[in-house]
Amino acid sequence: MSDIEIKNKLKSFGRLEKDFSDLDLLIENISNKNEEIRFLAITNLAKLGDVKFLNTYKKLIQSEPSSRVRREIASAIGRIRSTKCIPLLFELLKDKDPNIILQSIRGLLVFKDDKEVITKVKRLKRHKNEIIRKVIRTEFPDQGNSDKKNTVEFPEKLKNCIIKGDALKILKKVEDESIHLTFTSPPYYNARDYSIYSSYKEYISLMSKIFKEVHRTTKDGRFLVLNTSPVIMPRAGRKYSSTRYPIPYDIHNELVNMGWEFVDDILWVKPEPSAKNRIAGFEMHRKPLAYKPNCVTEQIMVYRKETTKLIDWVYKQYPEEVLKDSIVDNGYETSNVWHIAPRSSKKHSAIFPIELCDRVINYYSFKGDLIYDPFAGSGSVGKSAIKNERNFFLNELDESYYNDALNDLQKDLFFEKIKTSI
Repeated sequence: MSDIEIKNKLKSFGRLEKDFSDLDLLIENISNKNEEIRFLAITNLAKLGDVKFLNTYKKLIQSEPSSRVRREIASAIGRIRSTKCIPLLFELLKDKDPNIILQSIRGLLVFKDDKEVITKVKRLKRHKNEIIRKVIRTEFPDQGNSDKKNTVEFPEKLKNCIIKGDALKILKKVEDESIHLTFTSPPYYNARDYSIYSSYKEYISLMSKIFKEVHRTTKDGRFLVLNTSPVIMPRAGRKYSSTRYPIPYDIHNELVNMGWEFVDDILWVKPEPSAKNRIAGFEMHRKPLAYKPNCVTEQIMVYRKETTKLIDWVYKQYPEEVLKDSIVDNGYETSNVWHIAPRSSKKHSAIFPIELCDRVINYYSFKGDLIYDPFAGSGSVGKSAIKNERNFFLNELDESYYNDALNDLQKDLFFEKIKTSI
């Protein structure tokens, strides 16, 4: 048969019985020169789950060059479900390929009553591969990681509260796992009068400390959405070059290392006339190396507090009526490129458009949830929270911004007095 005929034949097999008549075809092709054929032959042989092929699999996995085929061999060993496979699966836990280790873990988890098996598998909690660690944490969660945690309720004192002061100090007073969603835009490094730091390192360090506290106070498996963009510092003089700081990328590393799981990156696109004109010089001379485009985008980075639980677990915590009421309306954005015009204000130099807040709040929270912004500015997040039937918790350091936000929010929340301390 030709390779095409062999592939088609191997693909045609469904469930296989012990008395399978084409066994020779499978055996002949587990060492075929064609990788796809080897893969299909192993896939079908594995359906038999026969321990008599264990030694064959052992030899194959040691000599097989393809990671994909080796993964299928490891899966075939696990599907035998015999204690005779345990020594070989133990050996495969030391493999260099994380995919082989993951398949070996699956095979060993069949023997959860075997103390030696569980002891060896649990040791992988410290494995250098992040996916392997995540699988082990999911299979063997810490005692404190209980399914009985309340992910809906939050401290009453935080409901519709705006506090003047330093976010880091205020967060220290907030209980663990109190917040459902944080949406914020940190002050840009030394780009505004209200955000002057002695060095970029100090700036990143402070942001890291704040978002570590946000992580502690965020409920299990809930979200942080961060709006940032690179910042250009002007030249100190004509003979010096300007400096561009990659804030989103430097903060990203800090967030991932402290336990935030990266979910999505969204580009917020503004009309070009609203951007600072950087292209003017190039347009005059068109010289290579001097090209600097107008920056019309900011980044909306989406993170989830790392957890072993799936989103479905969160859904189960809410009453059915809340889930129905929180369904996102038609007309939602389907891509990660959001075209939204910026807002301008005489009171604040960098203000969130309400449309941007509405999208984030509706996409990443439920009605009745607590939405937090540690850098509240004009209070756009709070206004959007009220509009979308959520609750807000805000901090703002600048006294003028704080007073303006408090007054505006009180107008929107006229039926309830806003809290100003916790």
